Amino acid sequence: MNLAHIPRPLTLIIAVVSGFLTDWAFPDRNMWALAFVGIAGLWIATSRDAPGWNVLVGSAWGIAFFLPHVQWAQYAVGGNLPWIALSIFEGLYIGLFAWAWSMARRSRVLARRPLGQVLAFAALWIAVEYVRMVFPFGGFPWGRLGFSQSDSPLARLAWLGGVPLLSFTVALAGALLAVFIRAMLRMNLVAMGASALACSLLVVVGWLVPLDTQAQQGNLLVGAVQGNVSEPGLGAFANRQEVLNNHVNGTLALEDSGVDVVVWPENGTDIDPQVDAGAARLIDDAAQAVKAPLLLGAQEYPDSGGRYNVSLVWEAGQGVTDRYAKQHPVPFGEYIPYREFFRSLSPAVDMISTDMLPGNKSAVVDIPISRLERDVTLSPIICFEVGYDDLIYDAVKNGGEALVVQTNNASFGPTNESTQQLAMSRIRAIETGRAVVHISTVGVSAVYTPNGVERERTGHFTAEQFTQQIALRDSLTPAVWLGVYPTWVAVGVSAILIAAGIMNRQVKPRGVRPSAPRASRPRKA
Repeated sequence: MNLAHIPRPLTLIIAVVSGFLTDWAFPDRNMWALAFVGIAGLWIATSRDAPGWNVLVGSAWGIAFFLPHVQWAQYAVGGNLPWIALSIFEGLYIGLFAWAWSMARRSRVLARRPLGQVLAFAALWIAVEYVRMVFPFGGFPWGRLGFSQSDSPLARLAWLGGVPLLSFTVALAGALLAVFIRAMLRMNLVAMGASALACSLLVVVGWLVPLDTQAQQGNLLVGAVQGNVSEPGLGAFANRQEVLNNHVNGTLALEDSGVDVVVWPENGTDIDPQVDAGAARLIDDAAQAVKAPLLLGAQEYPDSGGRYNVSLVWEAGQGVTDRYAKQHPVPFGEYIPYREFFRSLSPAVDMISTDMLPGNKSAVVDIPISRLERDVTLSPIICFEVGYDDLIYDAVKNGGEALVVQTNNASFGPTNESTQQLAMSRIRAIETGRAVVHISTVGVSAVYTPNGVERERTGHFTAEQFTQQIALRDSLTPAVWLGVYPTWVAVGVSAILIAAGIMNRQVKPRGVRPSAPRASRPRKA
């Protein structure tokens, strides 16, 4: 059977089923091998040499994937329209990928070269993931294939090349699986064996990656407070004082633990203690009780307007001694771009009354640790920022000895948004060779060692606190050292292949003479 001759309606069915199954590779199902199956289905569904049709097929795959994957957006905003619009928009990127793949495989360099084709397929996937991650409005990093592999042996590859290498490997394995299926249909035993062997090797090669977890700059005893809220959803922070009190009380519960530092989540206090004397007194009393500085999530409202989402270092008797402001505010979640235009589409945009401003400093803060007799540099990563490669790499290169992912999942209710984000933090631990303390207002919170082993995990919508000793490290993994350059190489290679395919389609083959017109028969009178 020739895959290029699959009936068009069947290609759409394959695409929709494959896209839907790919979501099952992510939390909470964590069936990571289904990512390979889903990508193989996309390869098969786009086998017809018809770029326009493949755009439709790829978009169908993407929408079928994103609709269940980001269903938490429906809960967060209390309606279907934003969730469906986001799913369709992100799904169109897979349509873009399908068009790019259709063009690139027309190039002579890929003709009759299965190995070159699967490598090109994976490179194109990385290029489109990168574009999706940066455009528009700073991009949307959710749903990257690499984040589906937190429980997989492949996860260790993040140490070598980060999330881009993970996504590349998943796409490559999926393409090899598709080649295997094609060979099976043609009864080509050699191709079946080669593709099956290559796919199997990709899955197990992660075990060969060496991961060092030893402390290089000492250990840090961290206390973490998950304060919880009384009511999940849009009104979770209607009572800001209650949320502050929850985190203060959780800190006081750690009074005799001997911790070096206590971390709170994003929005641990929505009352700015830098301007509110009552909030400052509560926080300072908590810091004095545990005899340790606090790293707390807060909101700042400058006189010039807008607001900042910040991580503040609070020392007892001194107040704020260092701060980090979130660099990647979430469009339509924390600020509204082109507010007048989007208000004409839906008045719900004004639920965000004050736009969040972006910070311009690397995600590092210095915290004095008396037991170590030095300042420890931690990297506070605020909520969705955990999805952005460049921000993570920059933080570690600027001295981050451990990552603290501070997030607020209260508005997403009981959905799997929290565990999807938690999987990202686990991948980041391996990728950076850093311990990660992932702390949420409502859970799920966790601690990961530099090789991604989970040491602590809380429940969802519970009030909990815990202590964990983490390793402080200063060496750079290959992934951090290389940074985003391999991704740019994939983008460049993809652009060349697409251009070559377009040009090859336009150039007439040499040595082929035009056929002579047939002589018309004389008509009978």
